[in-house]
Amino acid sequence: MPGCWERIAQAAGKNRSRLCIGLDVDPDRFPEILKREKDPVLAFNRRVVDSTLDLVCCYKPNIAFYESLGGPGLEALRKTILHIAGRVPVILDCKRGDIGSTARMYAQAAFEHFGADAVTVSPYLGFDSVEPFLEYEDRGVFLLCLTSNPGSADFQLVPESQPLYERVASAARRWDEGRGRLGLVVGATHPDKIGRLREIAGELPFLLPGIGAQGGSLEAVAAAEIARADRIGVVVNASRSVIYAGSGPDFENDVRKAAIEHRNRIEFPEAKQ
Repeated sequence: MPGCWERIAQAAGKNRSRLCIGLDVDPDRFPEILKREKDPVLAFNRRVVDSTLDLVCCYKPNIAFYESLGGPGLEALRKTILHIAGRVPVILDCKRGDIGSTARMYAQAAFEHFGADAVTVSPYLGFDSVEPFLEYEDRGVFLLCLTSNPGSADFQLVPESQPLYERVASAARRWDEGRGRLGLVVGATHPDKIGRLREIAGELPFLLPGIGAQGGSLEAVAAAEIARADRIGVVVNASRSVIYAGSGPDFENDVRKAAIEHRNRIEFPEAKQ
């Protein structure tokens, strides 16, 4: 079985897309028609996925939105991933970070229970907190490196001589040597720093959040790319600006239009559809 990065690259090539849609569900924002469903979260996700499957390279549900709904929310997450499984990869955005024994349980939950293809992980407890995720040879791990939120400046940009985010990128490249399983979360709200990060990180794939509602720059995409057809250089995530684009009975038609607009704004080698 090809590795996670190869599977994302295959989906990107097939769909001519670097777009990742974030499935950050908020039932208060669902169309009224879905609120009568037995499982409105699963119904919403299925309609979003089925209307955009040919426009993306992956999906990214954020586990917090499902945890907030208790057991039914987590079951809807599991069924959502099962609905997508085998068609395009799924990144479970859970930002886990703890000592090795706990990290092993987090990895087991993400990869074995939920069936995710990749996860997001905090690297700030060091390699022993990341290593359990790397034991899954066909899965991917995106380490938080330079995040898109304003508070990223509190720690990640310090000190000026060698910012923490550069040390994370350097460590990730070293830890990944020979594995092909690590990538970096790099916010599109930092376009001036992405070129330098690409120099440090080599060919590690970047997950770029911040496009859309957070106002991130598309200039970041070109700076994050690599020149290999068999690997993905950058995955560009958009969540709220896509999944809540419509509110009527046929809301998925507006979701699809928004996904097409995002997909086409993100340049892809060769002609756009």
